[in-house]
Order: sequence, then C-alpha cells, then structure tokens
Amino acid sequence: MKTIDDYNFEGKKALIRVDFNVPLDGDFNVTDTSRIEAAKPTILKVLEDGGSAVLMSHLGRPKGKVNPDMSLSHIVETVSDIIGVEVKFTNDCVGKEADDAVAKLEEGEVLLLENLRFHDEEEAGDEAFSEALAKHGDIYVNDAFGTAHRAHASTTIVAQFFPNNKCFGYLLAKEIDAIAKVMQTGEKPVTAILGGAKVSSKITIIENILDKVDNLIIGGGMTYTFIKAQGGKVGNSICEDDKMELALDILKQAKAKNVNVYLPVDVLAADDFDNNANTQFVDVDKIPDGWQGLDAGPKTLEIFKQVILASKTILWNGPVGVFEMESFAKGTIAVGNYIDEATQSGAFSLVGGGDSVAAVKQFGFDDKVSYVSTGGGAMLESLEGRTLPGIAAILD
Repeated sequence: MKTIDDYNFEGKKALIRVDFNVPLDGDFNVTDTSRIEAAKPTILKVLEDGGSAVLMSHLGRPKGKVNPDMSLSHIVETVSDIIGVEVKFTNDCVGKEADDAVAKLEEGEVLLLENLRFHDEEEAGDEAFSEALAKHGDIYVNDAFGTAHRAHASTTIVAQFFPNNKCFGYLLAKEIDAIAKVMQTGEKPVTAILGGAKVSSKITIIENILDKVDNLIIGGGMTYTFIKAQGGKVGNSICEDDKMELALDILKQAKAKNVNVYLPVDVLAADDFDNNANTQFVDVDKIPDGWQGLDAGPKTLEIFKQVILASKTILWNGPVGVFEMESFAKGTIAVGNYIDEATQSGAFSLVGGGDSVAAVKQFGFDDKVSYVSTGGGAMLESLEGRTLPGIAAILD
C-alpha cells in the first residue's frame, strides 16, 4: 500500500482529493471543521517537502449545475486558517482559468479548485473530465475516505492517469488501517456493537462480520425485530415484521459460528416518542401496548459493560437508544464510557457510521476512542466486505 510517505514532493504538484463536504450555516460559515482538520497533515507533508498542493473536493449535491450556495469559495478562509497557509482559489476545476492558476502555483502554495460536482462528468466518472483534472498534478493523492465508495472522476478514474505516481494520504491510510485492525488483525476478543433503527440497513454488515467477531451486541431500534421474532411483546416499538425470519436466521448463523449475541434484557419504555413522555423500565419482551422501547435499561447496560471491558478490539456502529433526546441518551453515553474505559486499558476501538459518530462528538468521546471514522457510507461498505473503488484505484 503506497502512502504519501513513499514520495518526496520537492518541486512537484500534488493533486489531492480531499473531502471538504462540510456543513455551512445560513451565513456560509463552516459549522464543523473536522474534515478540513483531518486533511491538514497530508497537505502539510507536501508543502514541507517543497511541493505545492492542488486540492479538489465536492460540496453538497448541486447535480451538475453551478450553485453559488455550494461554492467552495465559502470555505477558503477557514481552510487557510486551519492549514496556516493562504489558500488560493479558482472559479472552476477544469478549463483555462484552472489550468492557468495551477501553472502559476509555486512551491509551498495551496490552490483549492471549485466544486467538482458543478460538472455532471464528476459523478458520471467521465474519462475526458478525469484527464483534464489529472493535468493539474504530478502525483495523485487520494485522502477522501468519505467518497472512496464512489467511482467518480476525482476519486477513481483520475488515478489511471498516474500509473506510477499515486498514493493514499494520511487520513485514507489511517481509515484502511483502522478497518483492517477490526476485520483482519484485531486482537481477540473482538466485539461489534451494532445499533440503529433497522435490521435491514445492517444485515450485510452483520453477515460479513460474524466470521470475524467473538461478541455481537445488538441495541437500538433493531432490538425489537429480534425480540418479536423470538415471541416477545414489543408494544409500539419500531419493528420490521418482514425481517423477523432474517433476525432468527442471524441468531442461528451466530450460534453455528460460536459468536455470542447480546440483546437487551430490559429497556426504558415511553408512552410517546417525546423527550417529556412518561417512562418506565420494563423487560424487553414485555413492553405494554401503547409503550415503546427508546433506550437500554440498567440490567442490559451491566451486561454490555462486562462484555465491552473484556474486549481487546471494539467496533461501534450505531447508538443503543434515541440519543438525540436527553431522556433516552443515557444508554448510548454509558456504552461510550465503557468503550473509553476499555480503550484506556489497551483495547483498540473504532467508531464509524453517521449516528454513532454524531453521538461520540456530541458527548465528547471523540478523543477517548482509538479512531473515529470520517466516512459514513464508505465505512459501512468496508464493513460489508466490499472493495471500495477509490481504494482499488490506488492499489491497482
């Protein structure tokens, strides 16, 4: 696996695919800078070698049309502040203006190209568009894990124009390494904690990881499909009735592979999906009609705690309750605390997937786990065992 450390960028232009698809407020201020901060080490390595950096990214979903609200010009100042270098900007990513701006770039300088998705050809993976982008650099660096599962021009097709000069940036290399630590080289026991609302959205992940984990903790909304499938009463809890056979099959597969499955035994139930609803702790298979399970109960958390603290490798994907409401966030916070404790004792912990990353950030666990993945969909597809196009293009 070639990384940025395999190259000296002195006198070279690095064409770097970054993921600057960051949230903006109504005044176009960046409200979460973590993706820009994550790309900083890769950019600085190029500059410190004596090279220059041409950055390309998308922002939002402009669907091939120029949309001023999604212009990367809004983030230039923030990127400059974070990198510590004044970033230049060009109003297009291909064409004469972009070509001229790249040609004038001197060592130690950084240029940000305009939103790639202002061109239909980006998402279409157009070869001519990819070739036009390729002219902007001597070495291609992919550091955008969040888009590595898309075979777009800037993430995949462009790499073919750099047969011997392409590599992973630090962030993408770390993502690949973190997933490998869980899926291939993780010290046992390996525990996966899967939460979220639906079994259907996690089924391929579950089937792929059963060969790799020792323990599977299931929490969140998908709990109730498993409980109802086994004859339990789940009241008004979220449940995929058409996935109950699948849930039973997963339990059967896990048993055959000697994987310990831990489902909640009690839950915090509410009489409404509301932060101010009436609540009570009940057995997970005896939820009264009109009530719904919205968080893990104390007996469940004690079981989860013992399993997590005994683990050497931990994957966390999905919250164990409706953490967006304060009344139902205690279970997710408790799981975060157990993972923190296990990590301090030497376990490797990886958090990935949109909701769990949001929870980790909201409750201040991002510095207390080993690694927080920046790529939602890409992370999930990796866990499903798929080879991501953006990664394959560098390895090819």
